[in-house]
Amino acid sequence: MSMHFSVLASGSTGNAIFVENEEHSFLVDAGFSGKQMEGLFSQIGRKIEDLSGILVTHEHSDHIKGLGVLARKYKLPIYANQKTWNAMDGLVGNIDTEQKFTFDMETAKHFGGMSIESFGVSHDAAEPMFYVFHQGEKKLVLMTDTGYVSDRMKGIIANADTYVFESNHDVGMLRMGRYPWNIKRRILSDVGHVSNEDAAIAMAEVAGDRTKNFYLAHLSLDNNMKDLARMSVSQTLETKGILVGEQFDLLDTDPKVPTPLVAV
Repeated sequence: MSMHFSVLASGSTGNAIFVENEEHSFLVDAGFSGKQMEGLFSQIGRKIEDLSGILVTHEHSDHIKGLGVLARKYKLPIYANQKTWNAMDGLVGNIDTEQKFTFDMETAKHFGGMSIESFGVSHDAAEPMFYVFHQGEKKLVLMTDTGYVSDRMKGIIANADTYVFESNHDVGMLRMGRYPWNIKRRILSDVGHVSNEDAAIAMAEVAGDRTKNFYLAHLSLDNNMKDLARMSVSQTLETKGILVGEQFDLLDTDPKVPTPLVAV
């Protein structure tokens, strides 16, 4: 049994990731309007009504914008930890009680041959967490929206086949950019977002013998660019003795266009 995924869209304007095996399929976050989410699904040849559920990482609008609409229209199970459910109250409208499921941090749920493990990250939300998908010997890690990558996180996500990994900003662009200083300070903080260079340092520490791909995700529209992110990450990895294209590949994500639906 195989596991496939697509980063439907990723960036500061919205985020959504699709993961499936032959039995189940899940959407991680719904950071776009219901209509936009339907359009993204159509681009990968999948239907929202076929989902087994939606997994929520945290309550920021670029991750839950379409959650309430999709929950009500398609009657889907929604999974989030209790602090995130509390924080979403009033943000996503009414969701029927029978659709609301608690997924505690640092736990795992099993859906047939697919196991989904949750882990905490460092971000300015109620209780932000991301997910590791396991299917047989395959391991897919989804991790954005964290100010840093702790040793605990590294232990959980180490040696995956594929990573969707935050590479949010170029520090120079951010410091010189138009954002007010309080926003810059938040992004640079331990509860903000990971820079290109810090992402590469963490990648070097978690990549293992079976690691094939890192998808650079959640790029800032104002403080990063795809080419710059790839260049910065590649250069930092080279200082760690890792040559991109030999040990693993770096792949782009896009704020509007899904990545191809591929096997992990």
